Amino acid sequence: MSKKEETAAVPQANPLSEYIRETRGELRKVTWPTRDEAWRLTAIVLGVTAAFAVFLWVTDSLFSNMIRLIIEQLIGL
Repeated sequence: MSKKEETAAVPQANPLSEYIRETRGELRKVTWPTRDEAWRLTAIVLGVTAAFAVFLWVTDSLFSNMIRLIIEQLIGL
C-alpha cells in the first residue's frame, strides 16, 4: 500500500465535533467555586471596582480644578 492510500484510508475527524469533545473534557477538569465562594468573590470585585471608580473620580476632579485655576490665572493676566 502506498503512502497516499494509507492517508486516504484514515477518516478525518470533524474539527467542530473534536473541538466540542475536547472542550467538554477540559470543563470536567475545572474546579468550580461553591455558591458562597462565588458570592464572596463577586463582592470583592464589586468593592474593588467601586473603590477604583471613587479614586478616578477624585483624581479627575483634582486635575479638572487645577486646569480650571491655571486657565483662570492665564486669562486674568
